[in-house]
Amino acid sequence: MMVTMRNQKERLTDAYQTEKPRLVARLRAAGQGLEEAEDLVHDVYVETMERLPLLSGIRNLPAWITSLVTRRLIDLWRHQRVRRAVGERDVAEETLEEIIAEAGWDPLDAYIRASLVDALNDALKGLPSEQRSVLEAQVFNGLTFREISQTTGVGIDTLTARKRYALKSLARALNHWIEE
Repeated sequence: MMVTMRNQKERLTDAYQTEKPRLVARLRAAGQGLEEAEDLVHDVYVETMERLPLLSGIRNLPAWITSLVTRRLIDLWRHQRVRRAVGERDVAEETLEEIIAEAGWDPLDAYIRASLVDALNDALKGLPSEQRSVLEAQVFNGLTFREISQTTGVGIDTLTARKRYALKSLARALNHWIEE
């Protein structure tokens, strides 16, 4: 029993090491950031490690791991679609820090962090569409200014200015929120 468990663990480790670059590349091509892709692959590895006794019945372990990653990606897309349908968005940590710094707040204040997301969603809705679209494309979709410029045909300098104006507008709106 001990020998087979050790063999299964080695088999899984080998499959993880050989398949990880391909799986991460596949997830990146599917629109995930590098950290999210690596986290998802690692989560699948940990989940599989917890099911080590079941691996003896799996002939093609890399294909099985790939199918787990695919299912996780589909679950992630479904979750994101539901969140978008109700208007919920994830705000990158750096963006929150930029907005908090622009407003002059203490970024470590737990109350501000807890309440900021709701206020930020309201403030985002109030932005002009050109500013909001640049901010959403970069912050929520992870696009670079170059990628946005290629997609929209708008110059990079114009896009950076729109983001700067959007951040200032958000900081003003959030200052108003904190004063209430």
